Amino acid sequence: MTLKTEQTVTGTPTSEERPYDVVVVGGGAAGLSGALALARARRSVLVIDAGTPRNAPAAHAHNYLTRDGIPPLELLAEGRREVTGYGVEIVHGRVVSAERPAGDGGFRVVCEDGTAVRARRLLVTTGLVDELPDVPGVAELWGRDVLQCPYCHGWEVRDQAIGILGTGPASVHQALMWRQWSSHITLFLHTGPKPTDEEYEQLAARSISVVEGEVTGLEVTDGRLTGVRRSDDKVIVCQALVVASRATVRADGFLAGLGLETTELEMFGQVMGSYIAADGSGATAVPGVWVAGNVTSLTDIVVSAAAAGVRAGGAVNADLIGEETRLAVAARRDIFSPQMEREVCERVLGDRRHGL
Repeated sequence: MTLKTEQTVTGTPTSEERPYDVVVVGGGAAGLSGALALARARRSVLVIDAGTPRNAPAAHAHNYLTRDGIPPLELLAEGRREVTGYGVEIVHGRVVSAERPAGDGGFRVVCEDGTAVRARRLLVTTGLVDELPDVPGVAELWGRDVLQCPYCHGWEVRDQAIGILGTGPASVHQALMWRQWSSHITLFLHTGPKPTDEEYEQLAARSISVVEGEVTGLEVTDGRLTGVRRSDDKVIVCQALVVASRATVRADGFLAGLGLETTELEMFGQVMGSYIAADGSGATAVPGVWVAGNVTSLTDIVVSAAAAGVRAGGAVNADLIGEETRLAVAARRDIFSPQMEREVCERVLGDRRHGL
């Protein structure tokens, strides 16, 4: 990473580590929204973005009022344009360490190219990484015909032949949920557990087919999913396949240096991934560090991640105001402080002060 931003133009960084009020690690919807709120609060903000958004394979983002259907990368480009208009600096890079230097109330953030900056506060919005089932063809079609979230993609595949790839106890829940979008649902048990009698009854009542045996691959025609191949080589027609990825925090190890640990999230008897615990504002257990978006909430879609970023940005600004107020009060109480001496000189001598 070099400090060449979308706002500044050229040059390589000097040995001096530039200070910012807030460094935002991650430039997705949550990070840019937080940066926007902070910049409008007149804070100096640097966004460090590795350029690997989770939803990059998807053609469109949905459920974002007035932006429904916008391509994810177009949404990010528009967001970058907006925040840089308020003075936010954006650099491409990957953070490898973040630490609180001894005797320093802020943080030192280092990127993989050795560039380092200083921050009074950190907002981490690095998102998640999806670990996909080891089935040939799944990774290649991820975000297009291999899907996860019905609220993100259900409308686009409505009434089509949709398969559910069973990998854990949550598979029955997935099948029942996706039945809302199509009456042609097939649950492939694959490596998941066999449904209970009660679950079989629920599936039958909703006319959901159940196929036993492992899935060995996908049939693709002209780049689109057309079927699911079983271990007996039988192919079952399928136009969309739903999988439950395991979503893990994208932090590249730098959060460990801050003392932040991840927590596993279990839903429907299955571990769905990991996240960083935080309160409602995004504040973590480490003073001065906030999180927003999928890094702390696995179920956030784009619009809710953006809202979380704004909420965290406001909380960070409030925390900085509190610190600045405490320092100002302490300085005012110290009659021998440089600040008080300067104030007295300005009041008594005006422009006749020494050096003017």
